[in-house]
Amino acid sequence: MDTENNHENKPTDKPKRADEFSDASFKPKTNKEQNEEKPANKIKRQATEEQLNHPLHGVKLAHILESLVDHYGWPYLADRVKIRCFMYNPTMKSSLRFLRKMTWAREHVEDIYMDMLEKGVEPKRQVN
Repeated sequence: MDTENNHENKPTDKPKRADEFSDASFKPKTNKEQNEEKPANKIKRQATEEQLNHPLHGVKLAHILESLVDHYGWPYLADRVKIRCFMYNPTMKSSLRFLRKMTWAREHVEDIYMDMLEKGVEPKRQVN
């Protein structure tokens, strides 16, 4: 808004027109130009054959933990993996948070899951 004095010397507010802006050299960039500068989607690597054949490929940690709790229960997990979130008042939320932060604990849980699969136990069906 621009204030000008009218014939009575009182300020009036008038909106500026587009051609009145001081920076006439400004030219907005097109979407194509912006994408060339900062590509939003990076090129994703394709999974190797070894990764695709791995039993844990595509299995979420929440699904792994749910399957283990359904099959073995919290006391067994607390005995095998000595962490407090399995021993005292275990919940899925606290356990998942801890397992995502601590790779050593996650590896132990994944090993127990792999042992369960080797024994022929079918894991709980995964719901997307």
